[in-house]
Amino acid sequence: MPNQSSLRSTMKQLRHRILGDEAGATAIEYALMASAIGATLAAAILALGTALKTNFYDAIAALF
Repeated sequence: MPNQSSLRSTMKQLRHRILGDEAGATAIEYALMASAIGATLAAAILALGTALKTNFYDAIAALF
């Protein structure tokens, strides 16, 4: 049977490693930022694309 103080020490080290690990939180933050940037780009492309298409079609119609 392991020494009780050794087991407590091991559990304390494990608890500090688990609670001190913030890599998952950082990954979630980066994912949220990337999705916000993607949504902003999609909205901008949609808005500009419609205006650009209208101008392009008007220019083609003016040629004929």
